[in-house]
Amino acid sequence: MTSIVSYRKAYDAHTTYTIATPDSQDDNLRCTELCTLDGTTYVAVPDGVTLPEQPQEIADSVQTVTLTPELREAICTTSPHVALINTRVRAAIAERYSMSDEIKLIRTAPSPEFDAYNAYVEDCRAWGRAQRAALGL
Repeated sequence: MTSIVSYRKAYDAHTTYTIATPDSQDDNLRCTELCTLDGTTYVAVPDGVTLPEQPQEIADSVQTVTLTPELREAICTTSPHVALINTRVRAAIAERYSMSDEIKLIRTAPSPEFDAYNAYVEDCRAWGRAQRAALGL
């Protein structure tokens, strides 16, 4: 399961100090910066990834987050990665069903056509949930 780590970026006249993550050719083992809220940056760290030693300027601020429902909602609302997942879910549905088709099918429920539509939409939504879960959300 992916964990979420938080830290506060540090700055000096020439450098922005950010969290050090291991290089990985495997997308499943890549850390992902989710968002920054009130000066605290949140990063998804997949299972099996050990963060290397951190820059001295931020080392004291790096900590594993206990995700509360409120924090999860704030990250999901702010994260460009979550926004992209949501956009892809909507696009996948729109590829097959126009908005007027969706309204028509909802009004004809229950029907075999509605059941096919609903199954497809639920598959798209399940993909989105899996993608958010891969980010620890």
